[in-house]
Amino acid sequence: MALPELWFVIVAVLWTGFFFLEGFDFGVGMLARTLGSDEGERAQMLTAIGPVWDADEVWLVTGGIAIFAAFPAWYAALFPAAYLPLLLVIVAIVVRAVAIEYRSKRPGSAWRERWDTAVAVASLLLAFLFGVFWAGIVHGIPIDASGQFVGRSLLSFINPYSVLGGLTLLTFSLAHGATFLALKTAGPVQRKNEMWATRFDFVAGALMTAFAAWTYWSYSRGDAIALAVGILAVLGMLVALVANLRTRPLLAFWAHGVAIAAFVASMFVALYPNVLPSTLDPTASLTVEGAAASPYSLGVITVVAAVGLPMVIAYQAWSFWVFRKRITVEDARRSHYG
Repeated sequence: MALPELWFVIVAVLWTGFFFLEGFDFGVGMLARTLGSDEGERAQMLTAIGPVWDADEVWLVTGGIAIFAAFPAWYAALFPAAYLPLLLVIVAIVVRAVAIEYRSKRPGSAWRERWDTAVAVASLLLAFLFGVFWAGIVHGIPIDASGQFVGRSLLSFINPYSVLGGLTLLTFSLAHGATFLALKTAGPVQRKNEMWATRFDFVAGALMTAFAAWTYWSYSRGDAIALAVGILAVLGMLVALVANLRTRPLLAFWAHGVAIAAFVASMFVALYPNVLPSTLDPTASLTVEGAAASPYSLGVITVVAAVGLPMVIAYQAWSFWVFRKRITVEDARRSHYG
């Protein structure tokens, strides 16, 4: 495998890690406001992600940097084109971070409810916009022969396929978040999320099936790899549904990991050999080889990634192990978020 292809795979892996880890953060952010019946339960849910939610954002930063470093032409065409949606993403990230930290700075239910609403809205926007963003890339945007974007930011990413991608990632995040809370909390919150995880899995599984079929028939080359990853995404959601029905949230949690990995893989398989298709002229599409950095640059960042990526994975695995115990309402009251 040549270095440009290797980095195409690495970018896919980084974004898979982001969707898997931030997926349940987005889900918890939405569910805390809607399923939490009182301040104690909402604090319990947010405390469950308290030690990890900001560290999970490392995958977003790394995924963006990987595109910038390994595929500068892709970055140069894509990020100006996505200026408005990415601006919305940045605003939502800032609002979510501030809301999570500020909700406990003052007593009073009205104060906390407003910040909890901000967390929920920001989490919903992030899950939906990231799905729209990546599905919009697969669909393609208007770029000319010089690699310049010539459309309208935001609107160029909006089409039925990208909206389905956004809804798929949104409902997946709800299912993933409910499963995580069923795994990480105790008491009434645990039981409520066990019930809702099954319902969300059913909806997310249906949307994942529709998205996988649309990707395969309309955007892939119809080969065995494209078919396999599409089927794997659907099977992952099916296993998660059955596991949640049987109250086995740990199995469902990892099945979600398989599903989201296949979800990302299906889009990257559909993209290859392009990184950014042009809706104006297929010959103007940016390819993996054409958008890649120089061999020397790719060689240097490959060494950096070989050293740094295992360290990031090891640190996150360690942090999940350290904070593995279930969170009770009493724990939440004593925590930073109580």
